[in-house]
Order: sequence, then structure tokens, then C-alpha cells
Amino acid sequence: MKKISYIVLVLALIGGVAWLVITPGKDGKYDVFAKCIKDSGTIFYGAFWCPHCQAQKARFGKSADLLPYVECSTADSQSQTQICKDKNIQTYPTWYFASSTAVGGYEIVVGELELAQLSERTSCPLAQ
Repeated sequence: MKKISYIVLVLALIGGVAWLVITPGKDGKYDVFAKCIKDSGTIFYGAFWCPHCQAQKARFGKSADLLPYVECSTADSQSQTQICKDKNIQTYPTWYFASSTAVGGYEIVVGELELAQLSERTSCPLAQ
């Protein structure tokens, strides 16, 4: 009985390691969508400590790493990075959407956006 328990434990460990090795390589559900948003010239400004920014990223799941995200907070969360100061980012999240008709070339939208809203503003198709 003890031998069988060890065999089961070893097989579970091997299976767990195999799962960890294989799973991270799989594409996220919104990889193509997030890449399209980036390619559209859109920029997402946020801060690591901002709950709305974290909620915005959570909508993308594993694909959040592909977003055109710019961190605005310094590591100590006491100040803002120079790039965000230069853009006059006042609140998070702030989205800059490339626009040929907007002053400065960007339409600025503040707050969390639903995926459908991002799809509409960027003309990127949302994966089903």
C-alpha cells in the first residue's frame, strides 16, 4: 500500500511539472485582440497600486501582458514617472487612442473600459 502511494505521488508530481511547462506557452484568449490594440497606437497608462487598472488588466486574463501598458507610478508609489508627468496623466486608468481628428493626435479616455468599448474605439475585432 505504501509503495502505491509513492507511485501515485511521483506520477502526480510529474504530471504537475508537465502541466506547468506546457500551460504557460499557450496563447491567452485575447492575445490577438491585445496585440491589435497595441498595433492601433493605443496606450494604456496606469499604476500598479490602482485597483481599476488591475481590474482593467484582469479583463484580458493571460493576454494582459500584451497590452500597450505604461506604468506611471514609481516603485515606492510616492511619485509619478516622467513620461506620465509629460503626458499630464492625472487619474488611472487613462487610455490614449490614436486619432487623426483629435488635437494632439490622441483621444483621451479616463476610466475602466469594457472589451467591447475597446474594440469599438480601436476597430480591433473582439475574439468570441
